[in-house]
Amino acid sequence: MRFEAAVGSETGNRYAANFDVAHLRTDPLLAVVADGMGDSPGSALAGRATVDTVVAGLVGEITPRLIRKVVAQTQERVTEIGRQDVGLAGCTLTALAGDENGLWVVQVGDSRVYRLRGRLLELLTVDHTMAWLGAVHGWYPFDSAEARAARYQLTRYVGHPGRPEADVLNILPATGDVYLLCTDGIAEQVEYAGIANALATRPPEQAVRELLAAADAAGGHDNATAIVISAEP
Repeated sequence: MRFEAAVGSETGNRYAANFDVAHLRTDPLLAVVADGMGDSPGSALAGRATVDTVVAGLVGEITPRLIRKVVAQTQERVTEIGRQDVGLAGCTLTALAGDENGLWVVQVGDSRVYRLRGRLLELLTVDHTMAWLGAVHGWYPFDSAEARAARYQLTRYVGHPGRPEADVLNILPATGDVYLLCTDGIAEQVEYAGIANALATRPPEQAVRELLAAADAAGGHDNATAIVISAEP
């Protein structure tokens, strides 16, 4: 199986700069997105350090032990950045890495991985936010003011003083699968049906353009980054 993929990112209207960081290669597959928290220099440094650490560390055979080691290294690097006078240093980390054992999903924060298989679009990751906990446990309506505020309360992120671990998931790709890694600038602005329709578009470059255009049409309220990967025979 081979992978076709594309990546794109836009600043949007909220920030003067783009604090999302992305990396993509297809052989072997490694896709990474990090979304900096806020608009400080520490945010930019955290995202860049996190992606660079993951790209350098996730090589060869991918194992849960290796993934946890690399995530711990990102926590160390970003924590060190946070000790400098750079403002808040923190970011999300979402990655999809491939080897002979399938695909490995790595998740810290509220960026996301989706999979379109046939006509079913599934979310493969969990948002590490109080909003997610509130929605699951019925603390408040999903579209309430409380839920909107809770979306900014991350329970796990790179740079967190508790140095939380990542969620790690192993999946087997099937021919025709389409995967999306995205920051919340996509997930919070593009509705489920819009994501599904975009991922059904070929090639991946066109799907990325459609997702970014949809985020912009929704107001462009955040940096928006998308990586689309299709599994080919």
